[in-house]
Amino acid sequence: MGSYFLPINIYSTKSAISKTLEVTWANGELVLDSANTNYSYGSLQRILKYGLENIGFEKIKQMNEILVLGVAGGSVIKTLVEDIKFTGAITGVEIDAEIITLANEHFKLNEIPNLQIIIDDAFEFVLKTTKKYDLILIDIFQDTTMPAFLFESFFTKRICFLLKQKGFVLFNTMILDEPNSFRNKKYLADFKEPHFSMRTLPRVEQHNELIIIESVAL
Repeated sequence: MGSYFLPINIYSTKSAISKTLEVTWANGELVLDSANTNYSYGSLQRILKYGLENIGFEKIKQMNEILVLGVAGGSVIKTLVEDIKFTGAITGVEIDAEIITLANEHFKLNEIPNLQIIIDDAFEFVLKTTKKYDLILIDIFQDTTMPAFLFESFFTKRICFLLKQKGFVLFNTMILDEPNSFRNKKYLADFKEPHFSMRTLPRVEQHNELIIIESVAL
């Protein structure tokens, strides 16, 4: 039985954007990792599921349009479809085409009928889209780094603009050091969007802080 607990590498590839990508069999489940962090399934799936539970599975089930910025292996999409039984439209935006090829092959993302994957930069997509969404999930990492644009007020304003009334944003952030901690505190302090509230969930899996933005009724 010993080998069950040892991570077994199933597949490795190099990607121009994410550098090393590995599919590993760990503790009885397939996970997708980059060089230094878990990208999909494993702990990340637990983190995002906890955030979705906080918003409320029943509430999410009634929604029509969900936007996922940063798909990677698609574990949060699996949570939406398999655990929440969400049947509305899911749009997944992922900058790294290599990851989607891998996710289709190992995690069968291409078999989810209500999912549309768009290969694009999240920032570009958010500027272009004309749709409004009930829920926007932001889960964008390049290994352990988060792009700076995610914390800029221009991007936050645009994300809030794309929310339907009574909509939610679930933003997964990673705090690995003091500058990361300062970045998050500043982001929370600078949030001044009228008709929106922001809260954080208690720290999950040590390094992840989940931020929820909610459109409050006028």
